[in-house]
Amino acid sequence: MKKWISPSLLIIFFALSAIGHYANWDHTLQFVISAIAVVFVAGFLGRATESVAHYAGQRLGGFLNATFGNAAELIIAFFLVKEGLYDMVKASLTGSIIGNLLLVLGLSIFAGGMKFKVQNFNITLAGLNGSLMIVGVIALFVPAMFLNTHSITKGETATLSLVVAGVLIVSYIAWLAFSMITHKKYLDDVTADGEEELPNEHAPSWTKGQSILYLVLATVMVAFVSEWLVGTLESLTERFGLSELFVGAFLVAIIGNAAEHSAAIMLAMKNKIGAAVEIAIGSSLQIALFVAPVLIFASYFMGNTMDIVFTTIELVAIGVAVFIAKSITQDGATNWYEGLLLLAVYIILGVSFFLV
Repeated sequence: MKKWISPSLLIIFFALSAIGHYANWDHTLQFVISAIAVVFVAGFLGRATESVAHYAGQRLGGFLNATFGNAAELIIAFFLVKEGLYDMVKASLTGSIIGNLLLVLGLSIFAGGMKFKVQNFNITLAGLNGSLMIVGVIALFVPAMFLNTHSITKGETATLSLVVAGVLIVSYIAWLAFSMITHKKYLDDVTADGEEELPNEHAPSWTKGQSILYLVLATVMVAFVSEWLVGTLESLTERFGLSELFVGAFLVAIIGNAAEHSAAIMLAMKNKIGAAVEIAIGSSLQIALFVAPVLIFASYFMGNTMDIVFTTIELVAIGVAVFIAKSITQDGATNWYEGLLLLAVYIILGVSFFLV
């Protein structure tokens, strides 16, 4: 029975979301249905990604989990760029970064820590992830500082944004080459004695071909539902008096992060905290070093370049999230209390954003 509940609900809510969009139902109702549909589709995407990751290996698997887990955010953000809602785009990017670093990572560490007293992962990888997160903060901080001190003009800010975006994309590609090719063994995850899995243990129920097919199908479904969801956001913010900052940073980000939530928490509870950290932090890095720069280039080709200047509130939120996440993960060991601390910071930021 359970086997068919999730697929059935996925199909039902996807169909309702489509009908609501094309039949022009009430926008609030459309938002609720589309949000639920995104969660189910993201769950389907997460399961398909986990299945593909089983065949691809842990390092590549973690990258695939982060990449396809970010598909919802990227597609939602692309449609927001297309609509010219740049403030909401930046808020959603901020929400994705802090959501992955605080909510996804916090829940994973907390859930894993409730089952296992201490969980360990590669300390070198933790240090490099921390350095990369700081680079992301610097890349966002510098353009804002130069524009807000009137050292450069608006036109020069657009040019600086494109240059920074290019540098970040190159840095991210270099990181992939470093972590997956030249130093792959150096960054392998820590496996506790007796925790080795047999090759066929916990094998996915789908074949490699089915896994890839479902991954593509889930990504296409995410694209459609994301577009329908974005179409309801403006009227939603007006009706309930919500700020674009809160809607983008928390509502859109939490919905878009559904795939990472499920995958990372399940892995942490199987004592695979290294893979869970790889998904949560790797996803944040991908947003900061790849997704945001790609959106800037996309806006440039659409004829109106989105700058990389984030508000002071957004920069503070990202800086705080990076600081606490780096502090907690730098020793390569986690426990449930550290997960609780990450969740506490997320709640503080959430309430602050709501009151803006």
